[in-house]
Amino acid sequence: MAATAAGRVLTLCRQFQVGLRFSSTLPIQRSGLPLARSTICPLRQTSSLSALRHVGIATQCRSLHTSQCKMGLEEFFEVPENWGESTVKSGAPWTAKQLRTKNNEDLHKLWYVLLKEKNMLLTIEQESRRQRLPMPSPERLRKVERSMLRLDSVVKERENAIRLLQTGQEQARPGAWRRNIFGNTYWYKFREHPIPWHLNQRYKRKRFFTPQFVQPFIRLRMEKYLCRKTRKEKAQKERQRKLKEKTSQQSARA
Repeated sequence: MAATAAGRVLTLCRQFQVGLRFSSTLPIQRSGLPLARSTICPLRQTSSLSALRHVGIATQCRSLHTSQCKMGLEEFFEVPENWGESTVKSGAPWTAKQLRTKNNEDLHKLWYVLLKEKNMLLTIEQESRRQRLPMPSPERLRKVERSMLRLDSVVKERENAIRLLQTGQEQARPGAWRRNIFGNTYWYKFREHPIPWHLNQRYKRKRFFTPQFVQPFIRLRMEKYLCRKTRKEKAQKERQRKLKEKTSQQSARA
């Protein structure tokens, strides 16, 4: 009888221990709202210190971010104060000297600010075309594009400087000037090949040389380019001369 009673007590203790483990591993509500008292009290009464710590961390977690997002389609248009205005005040574009004083994080943020402004101005330009109205202050788009080009050049300068210090190469991808079979000179970028170049048939098909019979055609092509350039310069001078005569005649009549 004593052995039977001891076995029953041991079984009850094991069942109670399993219940405690199950209650400490129950899923905890993560909606950000306070947990119910009925789910907190048994854990506080029966769980250990590690369970308490687990509950404290879980109550601070949220499965959904509830911050409000106020950016919508209105971000592609100007503020309502500038609607209907023929001119909108704008500052000067960013200079390279000003951009060089910024760190990389500020340049990264400024790029997206300029990109957002460019998208807004392009939307206004398209809407003005649709309504057949002049775009208010169209020089703003040129200022933003100029600033983005300068920012890109400053970032490339920093990348080239770091590359020169680390590898001693100025270009991100090394290369060389090559000439094809038509006599055109272009920049060829090096790349790795799985086999040597003298065994690579695909590399040999590129033909980085100009045959001898192509030389006269290269001279003719250069002559054609120079003649076209000369004709454009003469036409520009003739237009300027006619415009000057026209303005002088109008001033004489006045």
